[in-house]
Amino acid sequence: MNTNNKLKIFNDPIYGFITIPNTLIFDLIAHKYFQRLRRISQMGLSYLVYPGAHHTRFHHALGCLHLMQNAVRILRFKGVQISNTEENGLYIAILLHDIGHGPFSHAMEHSIVENISHESISLKFMEALNVEFKGALETAISMFKGEYSRTFFGQLISGQLDIDRSDYLKRDSFYTGVSEGNINSERLISMMNVVDDELVIEEKGIYSIEKFLTARRLMYWQVYLHKTSLVAEQMLMGILRRAKELTQNDVQLEASTALSFFLRSASNQANFDETALNQFSLLDDYDLMSALKSWQFHDDFVLSHLSKMILNRTLLKIKFKNNPVSESKVEALKQDLALKYTLNANEASYFVFHGRVDNLAYNPEQGGLKILYKNGKIKDILKASDHLSSKVLSKTVSKYYICFPKDVL
Repeated sequence: MNTNNKLKIFNDPIYGFITIPNTLIFDLIAHKYFQRLRRISQMGLSYLVYPGAHHTRFHHALGCLHLMQNAVRILRFKGVQISNTEENGLYIAILLHDIGHGPFSHAMEHSIVENISHESISLKFMEALNVEFKGALETAISMFKGEYSRTFFGQLISGQLDIDRSDYLKRDSFYTGVSEGNINSERLISMMNVVDDELVIEEKGIYSIEKFLTARRLMYWQVYLHKTSLVAEQMLMGILRRAKELTQNDVQLEASTALSFFLRSASNQANFDETALNQFSLLDDYDLMSALKSWQFHDDFVLSHLSKMILNRTLLKIKFKNNPVSESKVEALKQDLALKYTLNANEASYFVFHGRVDNLAYNPEQGGLKILYKNGKIKDILKASDHLSSKVLSKTVSKYYICFPKDVL
């Protein structure tokens, strides 16, 4: 690149000024793969509930980079040895950890891209960039995959109290206006330490951890699993499945070249090759919104109606229940809808469906959160906490839902 000054700063509404630590990080941020994240919403269709939730994965990635720089500074101050190579590996891994997200963040990985997670696609992007940058991402890739010899690096990138969660809870709380998620990220990071290459939290940080776990659970029910956000995302996934179904039956649909590629092909973990990655790198929210604006006028009843419903926010009705929804009730609603609009069973299933959502704020089986006492003893947060909340937060709470058109009861 010909840019002379690569040590830029970003002005972030959450943390203030975010600095770029070196020219390699600048070049990665400037790369077209990363710039695509400016066009990928952080919270999908949550703006249909919270009008301010229009922030992007680009915002989130920069925030994570900032927090990781703080973590490295704090740990080094406490005597933890982190080499320059390891430091750079951490910065690259956290910067690129979400680079594999598709349009509206989660909609594509559960619809037209089959059985391949955004984490897997992020890894493929990182491997491609590693070739382009002549091996400069080797350490970052090892850390991202959890294969690096020192465990705490992987825990900082993806763990019970990782930098990812530390940013998205605070950031999503800010943009939605849901104050329950407003954690003190800087305080949490200042309480971090390392013992035997494992990440621990110092004893005086117990209450901050409890607040973090409580905030996570509340944000899931109030924001991430909000019933309107949930039904909107399910409808968007249904639109993509229907578009793929029609395309593979030789029905012509207006779509961008990149979106058409995935509508035509059966993309999965096994065949997601360089061609698929290049096409995926061209996809963003605008491809989908442009397609919906076109598809709302299509002759297909399912595709046109679902597209209109998303664009105009006339969504399906959704009801949460504490117990599983009976199949007989679902089938009865499908039959009523099919009779009313002359649909077959498959078409009706796009408008009447059910499922389950789970909320688990803390999973001790995934490494847990370790509290370091002044006397050197280490306990899991569940044993260290004197509040019942931590024990409650480690249990999975499930809710069941059913979705159907408002005029079919």
